[in-house]
Amino acid sequence: MHFLTVPGLASSGPQHWQTIWEKQYPQLFSRVQQVNWDWPVKEEWVSQLQKQISELEEPTILIAHSLGCITVAHWAQEHSSELIKGALLVAPADAELSKRLNFVVNFTPIPVWSFPFESIVVASTNDIYASISRSKVFASNWGSEFINIGKKGHINAVSGLEDWQEGKEILGQLGSFERLPQEATK
Repeated sequence: MHFLTVPGLASSGPQHWQTIWEKQYPQLFSRVQQVNWDWPVKEEWVSQLQKQISELEEPTILIAHSLGCITVAHWAQEHSSELIKGALLVAPADAELSKRLNFVVNFTPIPVWSFPFESIVVASTNDIYASISRSKVFASNWGSEFINIGKKGHINAVSGLEDWQEGKEILGQLGSFERLPQEATK
């Protein structure tokens, strides 16, 4: 099983759990690379995700954060791949309602139909980019399991999650694949 991380705005820095997981398991993880992390344009972000998915050679789970979750939703509306077996969608950013996301281009409206693969939406009760109720709506629309992890902010580096063991356990619930190895390769 392969894991493809789909970061949100500004990518995921060195203290973000996505980056930490990539460093722990370099043989299992790769990251979608966007041309412009700071001025997101839906067509460019979805196109880049599709490009990297089209190059996959093994079954893959998408691990998205924030605006990366919305990118996955748009990708699933426009494309498909038999190799995508599931998605972990963490702290989806509400591009429709968040005034903090008024510079993102064409990410609205957010797709409202079910994904053709298993997925889990993980949300926090005090995320400044999406209310818990909106995150539940995303999960319902996308046919995703919904997990409320309490007060964890935007579930990013600022949240102080570091290796985010709870996230690894949730990832282990997704699909019928082996959990991440306990011993990380350095």
